[in-house]
Amino acid sequence: MLKLKILPILLAVSILSMQSQSRKQKATLVKIYTTEGNITVRLYDDTPLHKANFLRLVEQKTYEGLLFHRVIKEFMIQGGDPQSRGADSLQMLGNGSLGYTLKAEILFPKYYNKRGALAAARTGDAVNPQRESSASQFYIVTGKSFSDADLDMFEKRLSKVANTTGDFKYSEEQRRVYKTFGGAPHLDGSYTVFGEVVDGFDVVDKIENVPTRRGDRPRKDVVITRMKVVKK
Repeated sequence: MLKLKILPILLAVSILSMQSQSRKQKATLVKIYTTEGNITVRLYDDTPLHKANFLRLVEQKTYEGLLFHRVIKEFMIQGGDPQSRGADSLQMLGNGSLGYTLKAEILFPKYYNKRGALAAARTGDAVNPQRESSASQFYIVTGKSFSDADLDMFEKRLSKVANTTGDFKYSEEQRRVYKTFGGAPHLDGSYTVFGEVVDGFDVVDKIENVPTRRGDRPRKDVVITRMKVVKK
């Protein structure tokens, strides 16, 4: 009889503990302030190396004054090159580094390159077969919408690179997102996606549409004035 009484008590304590832990696990949000407006991103907990590194750089104010130096319509906006701070208007950007890289945390197909995905930039496979990420450079996907035929083609390619058994297939939800919301499926499985935009899509669209010059650099600098952790 004693055991029967203890069991419900232990179950109740366990439920209360789980509820308490759930309340503590709040989303980590970072607001990116730019000269074109503000963007808020949520960082994923299960890409811990990228999350911790990004938060450290935010706290150290590493991003303040850097540019969105590469903007390609219907593809993505890229920023975080340390050499972009105060760069001459004719300077070619994109090769700046903090002197270290991050081990890849590619969790595809859980995280994919839908519109608004926040991912780490990196050097190409030829010189970086482990697909390690730049410490500071990141991109936000703008992308475009794709047809079922397009996605069928990407599935064939991904069957060779995705960590799945048999032929790879997008889920119905992923197909719906790519067909209606858009993205860049040709990047799937190759880059670490570590967060996503939760507010400020209008600003992302505004930056995507700025006029650019050679090297896809905006003619008028789009500056990251600061970043701030707004919920943790």
